[in-house]
Amino acid sequence: MAIDIMEMERDIVRVLKMVNDPEIPVNVYDLGLIYKVDIADDAIVTVDMTLTAPNCPMADQLLQDVHDHVKMVSGVKDVVINLVFDPPWDKDMMTEEAKLELGFL
Repeated sequence: MAIDIMEMERDIVRVLKMVNDPEIPVNVYDLGLIYKVDIADDAIVTVDMTLTAPNCPMADQLLQDVHDHVKMVSGVKDVVINLVFDPPWDKDMMTEEAKLELGFL
């Protein structure tokens, strides 16, 4: 049975919006911490993500939360999280919703 990549992508974005940064009351997707989501033909999902700061004390927990939430999506066989710092995160990567919520607009 072929996987519906577009539906899986929508579901992945939906669950990523459930994962809040522990220090900022906004989800990782709207914060702009998710750089790339790649779904391979074998339903293995690779997520490239960053942190608001390289020395984030909650990094391990945040990475685990992203992994666990993406793994819950129907059809996902496995999840690989790549922590990247290039380009470095800045507030311009946030969605308009996140900027509004945090008072940047």
